[in-house]
Parts: sequence; structure tokens; C-alpha cells
Amino acid sequence: MLQYIARRVFALIYVLLGVSLTIFLLMRFIPGDPATVMLGERATPERIAEVRRDLGLDQSLPIQYLIYVKNILTGNLGRSIHTNTRVAEELVQRFPATIELSCFAMLIAGIIGVFAGMVSATRQYSALDSGFMFLSLAGVSMPIFWLGLMMIWTFALMLGLFPPSGRLDVRIFLETITGFHLLDSILTRHWEAWWDALWHLVLPSLTLATVPLAITARMTRSSLLEVLRQEYMLTARSKGLSEWVVITRHGLRNALIPILTIGGLQFGLLLGGAILTETIFSWPGLGRLLYNAVLARDYPIVQGGTLLVAATFSVINLLVDILYALINPKIRYG
Repeated sequence: MLQYIARRVFALIYVLLGVSLTIFLLMRFIPGDPATVMLGERATPERIAEVRRDLGLDQSLPIQYLIYVKNILTGNLGRSIHTNTRVAEELVQRFPATIELSCFAMLIAGIIGVFAGMVSATRQYSALDSGFMFLSLAGVSMPIFWLGLMMIWTFALMLGLFPPSGRLDVRIFLETITGFHLLDSILTRHWEAWWDALWHLVLPSLTLATVPLAITARMTRSSLLEVLRQEYMLTARSKGLSEWVVITRHGLRNALIPILTIGGLQFGLLLGGAILTETIFSWPGLGRLLYNAVLARDYPIVQGGTLLVAATFSVINLLVDILYALINPKIRYG
């Protein structure tokens, strides 16, 4: 197992190099000039040339990329073109918000999705099965931006149950320790901030959870239906075990491999930045940061954020592979 993990970590270097080269070229091929965007259309050619020289944009593409890789290896992700803050600091400030939102969304998607899939599999072709599968199909098909706006209009503006945007009420001060509001409020024993942060999470996390919830439900149903037809399930029932024990201990555990696979992929996508959800709910996370950086042609922010997303996605896939061996002892990595 340790050798397998070491190989995967070593392969991560090549993944990040490929991602860095791809995003580097894509950003350079987008029409427009960052120096002109920074200074405005009325800037003089001399001033534009000076800014381009300061940013290193007057060099050839290979030289720019080699300088970029050299800076990464020394731990320097550069500075934002617009705010002049260090990219690493921007990512450290924004990424916890995305992690908090994504974890809460995946918790909702996992619990409800697995439960709905189990009910559908054990009651195949029933009204519950048809209802859950219809809702899961609607969840996959529904546009996130429309659902987010409807959630704000219904539960925030009409009913006033939840706040429409942000992570915390502006009247509440919370000392930042880890960047995770729920955790920081516990560490500082600020229970009002904890409840307020949790209340702010409800609408965006429910909106973000719709797609992974629907996919998890359908995958759980399909995988569990296949397991329920196996002979060892009949043997477990013949031993006098309750139906709940048979389904959860013998059925669900053997059906978890494809569920974990799709769950890991969905979680990686969420951590990559829920751009639409974060934009609609004014959530100060990584997705919103990257969206604004792309519009502003802020090369360092986009490149640093994309590398962080790629690294996070690779780590999540590695953790899912390790969970395979923990769930199914027959799986071994050479």
C-alpha cells in the first residue's frame, strides 16, 4: 500500500506540470492584454509597455513558462495583477470557504442520496422508487443558477427563513483561526456565530448538493440492485438476520465501491469551485475568486487556483482508492 501511495504522489508531479502548462497556454490565448485591462483603454502605449515589462509579458511564451515553473518550485505563486497581494494568501483566505460549503453539500448529498437509493432498490418499481428517481432526474437536469435564484426568492425573500448571501452576518465579529467559520466559532466559543454560519450554509449547500445527490441516489439504486441478486444475500436472509442488517451490512457495504467512486469525483468537482453557486450567493470561495480572475485576466490567480484544484482533486482520488481497500479486504495494491 505504501509503495502504491508513493507512486501516486510521484505521479502527481506530472499531473500538476500538465495542468500548469495547459492553463498557462489557455490564459495566453484568450484575446486581450492584461496590461490594458489593468490600466484602461485610455492608457498610453508607453505605460502599457512598462506594465507588460514589469509583469514579464514582454518575454516569449517558453521563457514566461520557465519563469513560472521556477517560481512554483520555490513556493512563489506570484502576486495578483489587480490587488498586488500574494496569490498564496488569496488562496488560503478563499479555499476554506469552498471546503466548508462543499463538505456540507456532500454530507447532504451522501446521506439523502444513499437513503433514497436504498429505498428505491428495496422497493423497486414502487411509487417511492418512481418518485425518488423522478426527483433525482429533476435534480440532474435543473440548472443550478435557476435553482439558486428560486431558493433565494422563496426561502430568503418571501419567507425570510434564511439569509440570501454571504457567510456571516455583518454585525457578528468572529476571530479567524482556521478560516472555517463553524470550526472557528467552536474554538472561540462564539455560539451565536456558529448558528449564524450554519444558517448561512443552508441555502447554498442545498443548491450545490442537488446534482451530487441525484447522481448518488441513482448510483446507489443501480449498485444495490445488482448486489441484492447475489446468492450470499439469500444466505444472509436464511440465517435469520433482519432485513435491515442484510441490506446495510451485507448489501450496502458490497455496493459501496461505485458509490464511493462517483462520490469522490463529485466532491472533487465541488472543491474545484462551485462557480455558479458561489456567485449567486455571494460566497467568498475559490470558485468566485477564479471567476473574477478570469474576467480580469489575472494570470497568477487563475494559474495558482487551478493548480490547487488539480492537487486537491488528485488527493481526493487517492483517498478514495485507499478507502476501497478498507471497505473490501479483497482489494490489494501491489
